[in-house]
Amino acid sequence: QVQLVESGGGLVQPGGSLRLACSASGFTFSSYTMYWYRQAPGKERELVAAITGAGVRTNYAEYMKGRFTISRDNGKNTLYLQMNSLKPEDTAVYYCKAGRVGFEYWGQGTQVTVSS
Repeated sequence: QVQLVESGGGLVQPGGSLRLACSASGFTFSSYTMYWYRQAPGKERELVAAITGAGVRTNYAEYMKGRFTISRDNGKNTLYLQMNSLKPEDTAVYYCKAGRVGFEYWGQGTQVTVSS
């Protein structure tokens, strides 16, 4: 059974940091490109960052660059998103996704709220 379980969300003040984690099971984690998406209230889900199976290549939404860092530990089947200098507009539910040709799995999401 495929499972993706996000954790690490919460309430943080503007300028603060959070580290999200996505624990994967039920599939060959290292064979999948992994993604972080987010969805703010009333908005469409948007891509935050992606990382290839071996972790060699990463890609970020333009407005995330320099603040967020995606990484993975294939030995622990875990994906991470380090988020620094958080802004109120980063408030959203953050989802991880595993993808390869013909397959796509989503986690249930973790809420991140940036507010003073």
